[in-house]
Amino acid sequence: SLLLGTTITISSNHWIMAWAGLEINTLAVLPLISKSHHPRAIEAATKYFLIQSAASALVLFSSMTNAWHTGQWDISQMTHPISCLVLTTALAMKLGLAPFHFWFPEVLQGSSLLTGLLLSTAMKFPPITLLYMTSPSLNPTLLVTMAILSVAMGGWMGLNQTQTRKILAFSSISHLGWMAIITVYSPKLALMNFYLYSLMTMTVFLSLNSMKALKLSTLMTSWTKTPAMSAALMLTLLSLAGLPPLTGFLPKWLIIQELTKQEMALTATIIALLSLLSLFFYLRLAYCTAITLPPHTMNSMKQWQTNKTTNPMMAT
Repeated sequence: SLLLGTTITISSNHWIMAWAGLEINTLAVLPLISKSHHPRAIEAATKYFLIQSAASALVLFSSMTNAWHTGQWDISQMTHPISCLVLTTALAMKLGLAPFHFWFPEVLQGSSLLTGLLLSTAMKFPPITLLYMTSPSLNPTLLVTMAILSVAMGGWMGLNQTQTRKILAFSSISHLGWMAIITVYSPKLALMNFYLYSLMTMTVFLSLNSMKALKLSTLMTSWTKTPAMSAALMLTLLSLAGLPPLTGFLPKWLIIQELTKQEMALTATIIALLSLLSLFFYLRLAYCTAITLPPHTMNSMKQWQTNKTTNPMMAT
């Protein structure tokens, strides 16, 4: 069903077919989230269902409004401004772009790592494809605002997390910001960013799954059990952070270059600075995989010099 829903959406020209594919996708993921029968998993599945249904209804509403005004059901003929705004909002809800991002960390925390991988990569593909197909008629101001907000929220909210799934959820939100900001100006670049992000996220999720690392404390002891995988995971995390010699730097570099070509140097500077926030928690994750403890402040008062005088009567 997942494959069918995705294929229908990405290969359709008609809005009703695209909507049907999105609905099939949503219904196919629900059993995967609620598989463990844990109350938190059921809660996550319910949240996911409500958000995705609302977003699908908005997609349908925007396409109907567009058809009402223009007489066109074709995806590429999305010309009515109100319809474009509603569609952008609906796709932002589906993807988890800020300010519609609150459901995503909760749902990811409630599902297993493999389901989380699906939600972070495969389930983002149909909405991103729709953004790609409608990119000429989308509102750039709205998308850029959402994108900057996403990079900021993804960085800020991920700072004090200890759960690996929540950290990856916030990382996903900030990466989506980078994709959204360039969608209007260079859709192919946004797709390339998505493919590279999916590849790196897949590596991280599968590594964490084989280490059974759901918390940072578990991750700290992983280097004793699987040293080679820990080293690879550390490099992948730094690549996700976008550090220069690694793959993850390439899309960020190209996006900043494209934004400066579009005379949006200030915007490029803002998102580059905001991505330093997410770099902080990626570095903390990398520290936890490579070294046992990250640099942190001690709350307890500690004596710098221990008192060496001992009672001579006591046995040493």
